[in-house]
Amino acid sequence: MSRPLAYLLKHAQLRLAALTGPALEPYGIDGRELAVLRVLDAPEPLSQQQAAQRLDIDRTTMVALIDSLEGKGLVSRRPHPADRRKNAVEPTPGGRETLRGATEAAAAAERAFLAGLPEQDARLLRAALDRLVQDPVPSPSSPER
Repeated sequence: MSRPLAYLLKHAQLRLAALTGPALEPYGIDGRELAVLRVLDAPEPLSQQQAAQRLDIDRTTMVALIDSLEGKGLVSRRPHPADRRKNAVEPTPGGRETLRGATEAAAAAERAFLAGLPEQDARLLRAALDRLVQDPVPSPSSPER
């Protein structure tokens, strides 16, 4: 009997998080904060709202994440150059250094997670998941009566 996809995805994510969390501990951040640092490490400064949109999270959560990163000295806020009503948020030099190390640590955790699969299967899994998250989600069809 095969297990439902939702079960498999959830438990795969839990196993990956169990590897990634400890890998990020030396950098003093968690996976969500790493995602924010990655988005903010852009050529142009981003507003909090732009970063929230790119990560598909609500404004309140983004403010809390930015507050946490700012408290750790990893990001700074300043008036946005194109719209002074907004804040631009950018990684500090320490934030960029943390981002480099944490990105490498997260990548090592991913490699450890995928180590049980042949390399080709790991590439196929990553490619299939990438397609699923890139493509628009189709609406469920209504049952015929």
